[in-house]
Amino acid sequence: MSLVIYGKPASRAFRVLWAAEEIGIPYRNVAYDFTGPEIKSAEYRAINPNAAIPAITDDGEPLFESLAINLYLARKHGRLWPRTLRGEALALQWTLWAATEVEATLGAWFYHTSLLPEPQRKADVVADAQAKLPKRFDVLEDALGRTAWLGGDEFNVADLNVAAVMYRAPGFGLERWPRARDWHTRCYARPAAKRAVALREAKAA
Repeated sequence: MSLVIYGKPASRAFRVLWAAEEIGIPYRNVAYDFTGPEIKSAEYRAINPNAAIPAITDDGEPLFESLAINLYLARKHGRLWPRTLRGEALALQWTLWAATEVEATLGAWFYHTSLLPEPQRKADVVADAQAKLPKRFDVLEDALGRTAWLGGDEFNVADLNVAAVMYRAPGFGLERWPRARDWHTRCYARPAAKRAVALREAKAA
């Protein structure tokens, strides 16, 4: 099997698993944990020198960074990839937006409200996230008032990457952003998304 996805499904590897399921690529998942010794080995560091998950090898060639991997897979296989230059620019725009404007803040909110033990949670981190995220979600809401999907009239890699980064967004609450909430629901109603979520939840249990 040419595509190997490294990283347990209950991690950012979930994004790559969703893309592979959506595109219909056969793959093997090596469920390394981000705290495991395997990712520090010389063999794995040759794949991802950051000693982090996820990463892939495709026909033996390594690549890391989950959102970049998804762009690569979509472009290579011609599925989920935009049909126009403008569409490609939008896919890059929204992918970078998710990575720079949403991911760290939403992750900090989740860590300090749910994941970390109570004594380690910081109220100031939560307050900062609660102040920043609505402004980001306003941007998404406005964009979805113009087109049904972020890339235009069809679901593509732009939607997948942003929705995958926003996996925890319903826990924060999307009631103030009905278009964004509907878009998020439509993304996760897709059969491939359901399969990827099932993998994530099964491995996390």
